[in-house]
Amino acid sequence: MVQMQIAYEGNLRTTIVHEPSGARLITDAPKDNQGEGQSFSPTDLVASALGSCMLTIMGIAARNFKIDLAGATVRVQKEMVTSPIRRIGKLTVDITVPGKTTVEQQHKLRDAAMHCPVHKSLHPDVQTPVTFHFAPEE
Repeated sequence: MVQMQIAYEGNLRTTIVHEPSGARLITDAPKDNQGEGQSFSPTDLVASALGSCMLTIMGIAARNFKIDLAGATVRVQKEMVTSPIRRIGKLTVDITVPGKTTVEQQHKLRDAAMHCPVHKSLHPDVQTPVTFHFAPEE
């Protein structure tokens, strides 16, 4: 079990402390929702968690299958909806793996990414299209 301590600092800002490590981060409400947008919003953290989780689980698979994942990146685009309530409507994920990979390795990396715990924890109403970009085979 991991705990985070979260304190409301006022003006729609929170400070979060990750108890095991002591690492801190700040959230701000976004400008389009009455905030200053000076840091990640809570929904930005959800989008970030999805991308970093997918890349981390791909990294575990890469290590297990001796695949060079160095330089891989993830870009997540978050889209909010307002009806019937304000929530995350869509998280579009683009994953780029620049190193050489075989078709079999690509399948293993795709499978790993799609089974990350954050992806599996999202509500089914949140659309999560995922596109993989692998270096062309020579």
